[in-house]
Amino acid sequence: MTQTFYTLDDLRRWREIAPTPDPPARLAVIGDPIAHSRSPQMMNAALAARAIHAQYIRVQVPPGSVKKALQLFAQHGFMGVNCTIPHKFEAMEAMDEVDPLAAQLGAVNTVRIHDGKLSGYNSDGPGFVRSVEDAFGKSVRDLRVLILGAGGGAGSAVAAQCALEQCRGLVLVNRTPSKAELLAVECRGLSAPARVTVCRWDDAALSEVIDQTDLIVNATPLGMKKGDALLFDPALLRVSHLVFDMVYRNGAETPLIIAAKAMGARTCDGLTLLLHQGVVSFAHWFGEPVPLEAMRAGLKNSNQSIFNK
Repeated sequence: MTQTFYTLDDLRRWREIAPTPDPPARLAVIGDPIAHSRSPQMMNAALAARAIHAQYIRVQVPPGSVKKALQLFAQHGFMGVNCTIPHKFEAMEAMDEVDPLAAQLGAVNTVRIHDGKLSGYNSDGPGFVRSVEDAFGKSVRDLRVLILGAGGGAGSAVAAQCALEQCRGLVLVNRTPSKAELLAVECRGLSAPARVTVCRWDDAALSEVIDQTDLIVNATPLGMKKGDALLFDPALLRVSHLVFDMVYRNGAETPLIIAAKAMGARTCDGLTLLLHQGVVSFAHWFGEPVPLEAMRAGLKNSNQSIFNK
């Protein structure tokens, strides 16, 4: 298959074009935009390793059309779908049933299709925990975590997961403080209240908490594009920090990763998260064993952002 991605219109006329892919397309990732996604390289490697005669494709779906797209996937015999930006909340509204963890995290990014029913899961939180263990050899529960962009989407899911893991401390930072405050209330219901605090997003405020932080997480899109603004003054970074940028860039490191490495800090980028989110999704669709190393190799061979092991 040479096409970079399919569209919602392609799904509407899928019976006309379905004979083209071999193996047949039975899994997909939807988003807007979607052409940059590295998920097919990872998932198709996993399918091959498990000898599953199916293919994973990209489909660009505009906001407001997620429910229709998922209904079309079900009609055309797809087994599962991943939902990326900006579709995780819209997908949740389209589900027939939602896993308790996804309901708690407030978003769906993995859909299992069985007998025409849509079951929703969330791999953001579990994938994040596995990524921290893989990249740093640390358990989230032993770390003091600061999350930039803790107000929606993946940031909310990661914050909730950290609270569920009973991490040593959780600092939430968002450009809109009220969003961080609302999330803090939710997280305090999952963890000890004293462990969850909110910090203003400015260098002066961050300087007061960052020295008491072990793991710094960028859950914003900043850094994905060349020329994006810096998240904070890089001079605030320390060699002792673990820096997790949930963003990954095609063929380049993000400014946060570059700054952290210059300071001697250990780093992890969004491809490690993508890998472990994929592992969780694959298990929902096909059960164990999940071919982790085949998936890791598929991502490495895509010649994209560097893995920071």
